[in-house]
Amino acid sequence: MDTSQLYADLLPSARRRILVVDDDPSLRLLLRETLAADEFELEEASSAEEAQEVARFWRPAVVLLDVTLPGLDGLSFCRELTNGDPESCPIVILLTGTKMTEVEAREAGARAMLRKPFSPLELIGLIDHLDEMSTQPLGGVNENDSQQLLMYARDLGRIVDVERTQRRLLQQAYRQTVAALADALEAKDPGTGQHAQRVQHYALTLTEVVDRKLLDDPSLEYGFLLHDVGKIGIADQVLTKPGPLTPDERRLIEFHPTIGVQILSSVALLQGEGVEVVRSHHERWDGAGYPDGLVGEDIPLGARIFALADALDAMTSDRPYRDALRWDEATDEILSQGAAQFDPQVVRAFCIRERRLRRIFEELTVVAA
Repeated sequence: MDTSQLYADLLPSARRRILVVDDDPSLRLLLRETLAADEFELEEASSAEEAQEVARFWRPAVVLLDVTLPGLDGLSFCRELTNGDPESCPIVILLTGTKMTEVEAREAGARAMLRKPFSPLELIGLIDHLDEMSTQPLGGVNENDSQQLLMYARDLGRIVDVERTQRRLLQQAYRQTVAALADALEAKDPGTGQHAQRVQHYALTLTEVVDRKLLDDPSLEYGFLLHDVGKIGIADQVLTKPGPLTPDERRLIEFHPTIGVQILSSVALLQGEGVEVVRSHHERWDGAGYPDGLVGEDIPLGARIFALADALDAMTSDRPYRDALRWDEATDEILSQGAAQFDPQVVRAFCIRERRLRRIFEELTVVAA
């Protein structure tokens, strides 16, 4: 394992750290989607005991904590989290479907409580509000100045809230549109199931380890979703052929990244790392890939990351010409291909995040079943 990268994971981040503790995988998936904006950094656990291990080295600013957990219950864990210096304790928001009262939540040390089901925007607004409430004033101004600043701050806060809500709604609309296009593409090849969604989640998880700055490019996640858009131009009988492809059919398949770039060349939303992923996600570290035969670091970094995510899903999914490998078999294959098919740096990131990637596989495979 690359220990320098592991230590980098432990350094403070500019993004707000949120730990989700809930034994419901579908709710964790929902929260992961809700908090996917670049202002949040997310970790998750399915029990208080697992969360204790996570929090030993990764100190969250906010903990979203389910009340009814297996083992140590949420209220007891909340008391444990908040039993210390208030300046160093995380903000705890309890999530409950029970009739627990707000008084009980406060007595356990929670700063707020949300009843299930809750609105994603309600959750984000509550996190923002509690974060602002916990910020200490800098001081150094007189009472009149304070009142004036407070008035301006309130007005500015309202403007920021409106802008932030509109931006999130617009981003959601973009994601829904791109996801709908990805779903339409998968309808051509129904055997792939939720391939686009799985590989997008895999690739975003790997990118967080390899180079988080790539996530500042909004086109990247859309490129992850639309990586195979060029297959629209490939005949169905070739895409779904159960046996080996002929050389001509293979050349046709290998042309789909170029077709994808042609389709997306005028879409401003995809310009940047996104379109590079579409073109180069079948390149190999050793130069044996397509369509350009790029070698090593000549391959765009986003495409190198996605190449592993795409191969992982291909190996663990049933295809017309072969059955899926078990997860452990696919892991062994990836580890054997470092410095051949895959960038060694991306393989190290896979090792660091293998547990989370497997959880994504299990959750999205269950959803697809």
